[in-house]
Amino acid sequence: MATKKIRMGMIGGGKNAFIGAIHRAAANMDGLIELVCGAFSSNAQTSIESGIALGLPENRIYASYEEMIQKESQLPSDKRMQFVSIVTPNHAHFAPAMLALENGFNVMLEKPMTFSLDEAKQLKKKVEETGLLLGLAHTYSGYPMVKQAKQMIKENVLGKIRKLYVEYPQGWLSELSEKENNKQAAWRTDPTKSGKAGAMGDIGTHAAHLAEYISGLKITKICADINTIVEGRVLDDDGSVLLKFDNGASGVLIATQVAAGEENNLRINIYGEKGGLEWHQQEPNTLLIKWKDAPAQIYRTGNGYLSSVAKHNTRTPGGHPEGYIEAFANIYRNFALTLNAKIDGETPTPEMLDFPTVDDGVRGMAFIDNVIVSGLLEKKWFDFIE
Repeated sequence: MATKKIRMGMIGGGKNAFIGAIHRAAANMDGLIELVCGAFSSNAQTSIESGIALGLPENRIYASYEEMIQKESQLPSDKRMQFVSIVTPNHAHFAPAMLALENGFNVMLEKPMTFSLDEAKQLKKKVEETGLLLGLAHTYSGYPMVKQAKQMIKENVLGKIRKLYVEYPQGWLSELSEKENNKQAAWRTDPTKSGKAGAMGDIGTHAAHLAEYISGLKITKICADINTIVEGRVLDDDGSVLLKFDNGASGVLIATQVAAGEENNLRINIYGEKGGLEWHQQEPNTLLIKWKDAPAQIYRTGNGYLSSVAKHNTRTPGGHPEGYIEAFANIYRNFALTLNAKIDGETPTPEMLDFPTVDDGVRGMAFIDNVIVSGLLEKKWFDFIE
């Protein structure tokens, strides 16, 4: 296995952009990746200032992503970036990702993957043509206890899965924050930047991905109720979706950003023939297993009884909490390990390959499309008659 660090470039994520700092911290955590260049803002001066603050040489700080990809591709193979992390708003995902792939660079991309389903399919086609890697930052799949839950279902510990509930309530958009100089709120509620969905695109895709990732099932049918609660808002800020899965199981997905008082209370319950499991993102180091004929069990991160895949994604001993940035870092680490294996001509292990890919990105965009279409239909509703 190669010992040199994987060289990363970054598009977006300049000063005052919170997600860029999180991506950089996650990428740096395991010593496998180093940031070597960046185009950190659509504003050239902000990009330069951001790069200097990060200690990059000025000749590796670029005024635009086009300039970065062009100039990096002209550098010797042992100097140029090997992948680019794209942490821009949704509307600015596709063009830099496609240009990077066309120039031979692997890609790590924020979610949802693109602005539209058509763009997502184009990226998938390009990934298949080039054989390059495209990773997707579905952070919550990186938690050790999420991976433990997935492994237990894979091993049929709960029996055939029958029912799934996944909820993602937030409260930060309970008011018209986009009109109050809140930049995060402004672009996430703007259809020209976010796409056709608000809450369902921003956090509903996380919930849908988590349900499919843990259960190993695929959503096949939906029935959605989509709402815009806050007066003056353009995109949805609340919704509920009935789900059907490919094994016959049913489910409910709730995503709202107007649950006043909530932070990021993502939680999931999955029930099989023998029992169920429960996981909460705000207490991510605990997995609760419930049995129909025995006491409930509590699984905790960092213990020897966990699966090999959970251990592979754990850094600290039991009782030392691992959280959001560590989950992010697991995605980057597995991506980097897979890329290193490919560079060395080796076959990546299943543990290395355990990160969201372009296929997850396409399903995420399809989820958005289908949910919004379903939400506009009225025929699913019937008057209650007493």
